[in-house]
Amino acid sequence: MKKLLYLFLFLVIILVPGILNAQEFDCKVQVMSNQVQGTNKQIFRTLQSEIYEFFNNKKWTNNVFSPEERIDCNIMITITDEISVDEFKGKIQVQSRRPIYNTSYNSTMLNYVDNNFHIRYVEYEPLEFNETGTNSNLINILAYYAYVILGFDYDSFGLKGGTPFFEKAEAIVNKSQTSQYKGWKAFESLKNRYWLVENVMNDRYSGIREAIYQYHRLGLDVMSKKVSEGRTVIAESLRLLQAVHRDKPGSFLMQLFFDAKSDELVKIFSQSFPDEQSRVIQILVEIDPANSAKYNKIKESQNNGMGGKGGSPGSPGRPGGFK
Repeated sequence: MKKLLYLFLFLVIILVPGILNAQEFDCKVQVMSNQVQGTNKQIFRTLQSEIYEFFNNKKWTNNVFSPEERIDCNIMITITDEISVDEFKGKIQVQSRRPIYNTSYNSTMLNYVDNNFHIRYVEYEPLEFNETGTNSNLINILAYYAYVILGFDYDSFGLKGGTPFFEKAEAIVNKSQTSQYKGWKAFESLKNRYWLVENVMNDRYSGIREAIYQYHRLGLDVMSKKVSEGRTVIAESLRLLQAVHRDKPGSFLMQLFFDAKSDELVKIFSQSFPDEQSRVIQILVEIDPANSAKYNKIKESQNNGMGGKGGSPGSPGRPGGFK
């Protein structure tokens, strides 16, 4: 009996701290350099490892995440140009997903390709983010997207719950206004890191953030038990997007929403009743005309892709009270 008790205490000592200190991200990282010829490929393997550690081993919030609550995300970097032995250009694709309550389904929250990836990196140079000090452009980009992923994730569990993280991303943008690298300034493009966080923090687009909350927490999260009710809430969330679109069409934040959600919307409403399908298609074609052909096929599709149980956390919510 004593041996069993000692074994139990040993497991508690070993495993509980790891559970309590579980970080926020379960992030897969890939750095591809096929387009760069005749260079030291080891540096990119080291960079990949360092970025993995940067996302997965740093504590980004004051909340406690259990292992199954960690945010599933991908960071894919493609190096296209070697400027010098320690200077590189390319693009970074950022993807994140959110589990849906009582299902094995994960909903895409962000799927964005940033073509302004211009960095200096010396192999084995530690990637440590200094929130109040000066950082390299590489570290600023990585920290910026870490906070953006957190912001969208928390927004989906609580109305504007991601604001503290978007504010941190905004702080990085503000500090980068004197940077020699592109992607941080308003005049460079209408769709870059500056405008992403500007749209999120701009009250004129607050309807999009409200829609994100309704869509996920009040819509998808109830569909395992109440399919029609959840789908109706999702349909109503589109009206919030429609109001924003009519006030300010073509916003960057709206594009990001549909880059993540267009295929999912087709699946959700493919099993809806005809009247609801017609209303939804009309709204979607108006506010996301680039995907009109996709939405017009909603009535033809028979695969809703939203069923199944098990796999997601036992109760929806983010640590820190977003229940």
